[in-house]
Amino acid sequence: MPSIKRILARFIIWASNKISSNPDRETVFTSLSKLQQDILDGKEDKGLILSCDQENARFIIFSDQHKGAKDAADDFMPAEKNYLAALGHYYENDFTLINLGDCEELWESTPGKVIEKNRSSLLEEARFLQKDRYYRIFGNHDLEWHYLVPREQFLKPIFGKKLKIYEGLILQTKYQDADFRIFLAHGHQGDLRSDGNAFSKWVVAAIWTPIQRLFDIHLDTTADSFDLVDAHNIIMYEWTIQYKNTLLISGHTHKPVFASLDHIDRLTKQLIKAKEKGDADQMKALEAELQKRQAEYAGKQLVKTMVHPTYFNTGCCCFSDGDITGIEIADGFIRLVKWVKTDAAPTRKVLEESPLYYLFEQL
Repeated sequence: MPSIKRILARFIIWASNKISSNPDRETVFTSLSKLQQDILDGKEDKGLILSCDQENARFIIFSDQHKGAKDAADDFMPAEKNYLAALGHYYENDFTLINLGDCEELWESTPGKVIEKNRSSLLEEARFLQKDRYYRIFGNHDLEWHYLVPREQFLKPIFGKKLKIYEGLILQTKYQDADFRIFLAHGHQGDLRSDGNAFSKWVVAAIWTPIQRLFDIHLDTTADSFDLVDAHNIIMYEWTIQYKNTLLISGHTHKPVFASLDHIDRLTKQLIKAKEKGDADQMKALEAELQKRQAEYAGKQLVKTMVHPTYFNTGCCCFSDGDITGIEIADGFIRLVKWVKTDAAPTRKVLEESPLYYLFEQL
């Protein structure tokens, strides 16, 4: 039996590679543009347009928790304490929570097991929905939630009837009498394995995902292939500069990006400035942070200067050290934040921030 399993696994991997997740620029562009236009055209099954008052809006955007089965393959476990602390903070401070996809890891574990093992964090998320401050977007690893039957069976008992799951959202705002939009999508758009037509999406959710779980197949997707991560982030950035007055926030790659500059590049620039100032304490802290993140992003191949501050990436909520990152929009600012796992209580740290008006003026 093991030999048959190995043969079948090899065949499945070969078949999957024929429609691999290597990001194709034209495909990503087409898919993102169609999703954005569908939402602008009022197709509410695709997503909503939300009014965003710059000074009063309060959003926290997290993605890629990959909540698993509390086993050795569960990447969320080390970060769960930070995630729960963050949710408590944002709930008490009247933030709206946007979960930007891959909230659950359904490629490796069954929905029933994932829900059973993660009730505490799911119930914390559900508190936001009870106050009408919760939006959820599906990704490629939780594509099953796109369909009514698994949603009703597994999520409804926790979230209730209010829960809707979208493919994207648009935050609409104004600055100096001009319209600006912040487009949110998980970022797997253009991945033919999970972003094809309706039939191919169903095949992935209903057939491919259970087969992957059965044969314990782990493929080279953007979340764990760092050259693909950079290629994908660059393509997402390039998509944004086609559209006037548009910012894009995605997840999927697990690599934080703020105003089109990735985390490694930003840390490097901060270290250069600290050296110029002769700030030994800051240099030491930045060098330690840079070394830690370089180990996590090892294999980075592509470097590109992105001059338009139009692309943001939340990072993820499953870093190996228990840290989580996300994007806040609050008090007229957009911020890349990290919740750090410490010996005491989890701590919120602002990594980068910018007034929204400044970004809009750059556009």
